Amino acid sequence: MTSSRAGVLSAFAATVIWGLSPLYYELLAEVPALEVLAHRTVWSALIFTAVLVAQGDTRQLRHFADARSFVALVLASLLISLNWGLFILSVQLGWVTETSLGYYMMPLIMVFLGVVVFRERLDRLQWAAVGLAALAVVVLTIGLGHLPWLSLTLAVSFAFYGLIKKRLAAGPVASVTAELLLLLPLALGYLLVVHATGGGAFGQDLRTSFLLIFSGLISALPLIFFSSAARRVNLATLGLLQYLNPTLQFFCAVVIFREGFSSVQAVAFGLIWTGLAIYSTRSIRQEKARRRMSAASPEDVAI
Repeated sequence: MTSSRAGVLSAFAATVIWGLSPLYYELLAEVPALEVLAHRTVWSALIFTAVLVAQGDTRQLRHFADARSFVALVLASLLISLNWGLFILSVQLGWVTETSLGYYMMPLIMVFLGVVVFRERLDRLQWAAVGLAALAVVVLTIGLGHLPWLSLTLAVSFAFYGLIKKRLAAGPVASVTAELLLLLPLALGYLLVVHATGGGAFGQDLRTSFLLIFSGLISALPLIFFSSAARRVNLATLGLLQYLNPTLQFFCAVVIFREGFSSVQAVAFGLIWTGLAIYSTRSIRQEKARRRMSAASPEDVAI
């Protein structure tokens, strides 16, 4: 199997696990969302630490010794914890349609952040794609009578998380491990308090305990797969595969969970899908043009 094909399969596996994860967290609907989040953090931290030790990359944790990197690490930890917690809560409340919308919005919000923070330039079609995402928010706000806060919070938190990660010197596995180790004392402290006061789902029955432990693997596996794929697959392909995640979430919400899907939501999703189609098509063309130029001028790449 070629490196590129293995990378595509890794990215595909990651997005499928993410996309179908609502089915898993639905099995833990009776456990409070904050408790599920705490267990997800604890078991993910153990898995990522083991992977980092096995890779022999623990020295990368030194990148967070300086104050600036540590502050970035704290912000990233809070953002990913917020994102995870809201996702779990949305599954329990039956709001998976809104989570899928948020993850559809996220790539276009990241594009907008690229313009604001990194001064990246967009052409007219790319600006049109971002504009359609903004229009979708306006449609939902008017149609629902309030901002789609869940979708926006999920999209914005993950977009800013990606922005912070872009500036960290450590590799993806090391940075995620550091984030989880930072959150570990909080998660363990919360679980100790819950169990000390007579609550806590862990240990009550074998099925629930196993599901809580396995939540760490459900969280760690796709991140490891995706980190591996990012080194092997071009960005255009990787970007397109990411849309499989919210698509599968949308399928779970509408087909399996039978959540309501209003005409206002249909219009908003249509705008987002159109924007993503425009942006993806443009990105693929730019990637092909860049590869042609690289092949034609290898000396420029060396420089």
